[in-house]
Amino acid sequence: MESSAALQPEAAPITACTICRDVQNFDLLIEDMEAELGESWGDLSFDDALPFFAQPEAGSLEFVAIAIDNEDEDQLQLIGEIISAADERSIRVVLVAEDVSPVALHQLLRLGATDFLPYPLPEGALSEALERMRRPAPEPMAHVHVAGSGPIAGGGGGRNGVVLPVHGLAGGVGATTLAVNLAWELANPDKSLRKSKDAQPPKVCLLDLDFQTGSVGTYLDLPRRDAVFEFLSDLQQADAEAMLGAMQLHEEKLHVLTAPSEMLPLDIVSADDMKALIELARASFDFVVIDMPSTLVVWSEAVLSAAHVYLALLELDMRSAQNTLRFVRLLKGEDLPIERIRYGLNRAPRLTDLQGKARAKRLAESLDIDIELMLPDGGRQVAEADDHGLPLSVNAAKNPLRKEIAKLAASLHELAAADAAGG
Repeated sequence: MESSAALQPEAAPITACTICRDVQNFDLLIEDMEAELGESWGDLSFDDALPFFAQPEAGSLEFVAIAIDNEDEDQLQLIGEIISAADERSIRVVLVAEDVSPVALHQLLRLGATDFLPYPLPEGALSEALERMRRPAPEPMAHVHVAGSGPIAGGGGGRNGVVLPVHGLAGGVGATTLAVNLAWELANPDKSLRKSKDAQPPKVCLLDLDFQTGSVGTYLDLPRRDAVFEFLSDLQQADAEAMLGAMQLHEEKLHVLTAPSEMLPLDIVSADDMKALIELARASFDFVVIDMPSTLVVWSEAVLSAAHVYLALLELDMRSAQNTLRFVRLLKGEDLPIERIRYGLNRAPRLTDLQGKARAKRLAESLDIDIELMLPDGGRQVAEADDHGLPLSVNAAKNPLRKEIAKLAASLHELAAADAAGG
């Protein structure tokens, strides 16, 4: 008589595992794992994960889903070791997190986690993550130095965008207001600037790189999204599709990457990450406007080196003067491309204010700089437009500050057109 054991079907190999303190705390994850994998998945504790990876059975694993909440932050070292061990064995890692600090998430993603999903899981999120994992890996982007004006290989967009960072040399000098309105004016050029009446307006993006207090989203009435953090966490592998997925489209004309939804360290990205981001943006857009943090960080040099024009904004006061002096000394001391800096004076004296104009001239002479951009005081209308989440051209088209920014945008369009014709 045949053994009854011989009649039993062979157990399906385990192709995935959840790894967590208690899987019952993540009931939605259990449901999604069962829906995607049936019975071919298992569950491990943090302590059991590393020993299991050493077993032959681990050879069939396609991925593991590491589920954590705020109570697990004291286990970050062990969780990091699990992620690294999985990465060494080519096992994909999906990080499922609930109420975990952005710093902790960033640390774990850096160690090799393939994807990140917030908990409670959005409908279909695990299925989409698995689909992304199973796609063929994209070819790596060619390394390109973006400081010059030559075309960028590997970007996929075929464009060669002009990079325009805006840097406030003191808090409250209006750098974000300038960045937002300059980007909007560039995206809405006067018809007279187009080569033909049927020509399409340029593609423009606005990047808010102040990861802690950036307010571009506020000034354009755009929500902050978790997708921004996910995008910033893996810039070396990101492509144009991932970038556009993290951006939002304002009034169908301006692509905006807002600051993340949570305050993040400014060094969450490296200099190489920043180069990759700017390469992607330049290849996909005609103009890349960047709202910089007032603080200089490890990737500031990468932005300056990529910039065609780096707008540094100050006011007619002592704090701006002192900060500008230190800024100039740093640029010269580090042998950075100081010729790309264009200084702008916000709330500049009016034409009839001779005393104020004399003060501005003395300021420039004492700092050994040329102030090439004089931006008039836009008054209360500027604050009102910012609070309402509207560009000045929509909220106060005749405002003197708006008119000056429109002139700047027009001159940049003309310079870009002349450069394109010459190249």
